[in-house]
Amino acid sequence: MKRSAILCVAVVAVAVSSTSAADGWVSLFDGKSLDGWIQKNGTATYRIEGDTIVGKTNEGSPNSFLCTEKLYGDFELTFEVKDDNSLNSGVQIRSQTAAPKGDEKFGRVNGPQVEIEASGANGAEAGYVYGEATGRGWLTPAERLKPHKNFKDGEWNSFRIVAKGARIQTWINGEAIEDLTDEEIYKTHSKGFIGLQVHGIKKGTGPYEVAWRNLKLRELN
Repeated sequence: MKRSAILCVAVVAVAVSSTSAADGWVSLFDGKSLDGWIQKNGTATYRIEGDTIVGKTNEGSPNSFLCTEKLYGDFELTFEVKDDNSLNSGVQIRSQTAAPKGDEKFGRVNGPQVEIEASGANGAEAGYVYGEATGRGWLTPAERLKPHKNFKDGEWNSFRIVAKGARIQTWINGEAIEDLTDEEIYKTHSKGFIGLQVHGIKKGTGPYEVAWRNLKLRELN
């Protein structure tokens, strides 16, 4: 290859690299370790399996959360998830912990949660927004909380979440699910961690697993 051609390839490579860095997207999972993450609440287990983070239920455990150490305000988050058909899960956004009680290391995780749930025969609420431990239940209004089948059971599903100001938008596999503006929750949860939930299960059930991959986020200024 001629020297001029080599220089041209090098310039293109640098340009592509610069564009990738400049667009603001960062990977929340390095594919090798859980650096930058910390478990809060529950005794479910989280492990690395190939390019995925796999959460596994522990019978008798309350909800468990693997949380980013960094806090985020306005952002766009994308990821893929595969969930056991018998386990509902979720991703916390802008979440926090309450004051610890007694010898607790962390208080109860609370804040907006984007639901992850298999569709089943009748559809489900995947992609809607729940107020985890906020005392409000669903943040998505009841009239919009309609079961759907955009979540593909037993397969990898692509989620996109945009949180900007009091507005939270969600998509599953490219289909818009929720467009929520909630000033009340924004007053208390305008910034916080991202958390991967493994839901608690009843005694005599499980174990079940949920897996995430390609967790990417860009902050919106």
